[in-house]
Amino acid sequence: MSNLTQDSRLWSLLFAAWLVALTATLGALFIGEVMGQAPCNLCWFQRVFMFPLAVILGIALIRNDGSVWAYALPLAGIGSAVALFHSLLFLKVIPEGITPCGQGPSCASADMSFAGLPLPILSLITFLAIAALLLAVRRKVTS
Repeated sequence: MSNLTQDSRLWSLLFAAWLVALTATLGALFIGEVMGQAPCNLCWFQRVFMFPLAVILGIALIRNDGSVWAYALPLAGIGSAVALFHSLLFLKVIPEGITPCGQGPSCASADMSFAGLPLPILSLITFLAIAALLLAVRRKVTS
């Protein structure tokens, strides 16, 4: 396979990861700033890991830097863990010993979903998609 083809595939994977992170970041900002919905504590923690991904992956995309997986994958992994915990609370798999939605609207309300998916589950899917794309970047770079 030529270097040009490898570079375009790497760029495509980086672009997809950045697009997912950027969309999630803009969506969270829209919900908070435009709709005026204050995020719950667990949503804040997820934002802490998502917002930097949009910036880091954007820079890696411009630089066509496949080594980004080494420092972006931990952010996606920790964000996935928080989102999984939040989703399990939402689905009532874990008893609600803490109140994840103590301020603002409940993540369980109907207006806190997109395309029929509640925000905690959508966040989990988003983090997992970014992680999968970063693992694909890792395979391209190390192969």
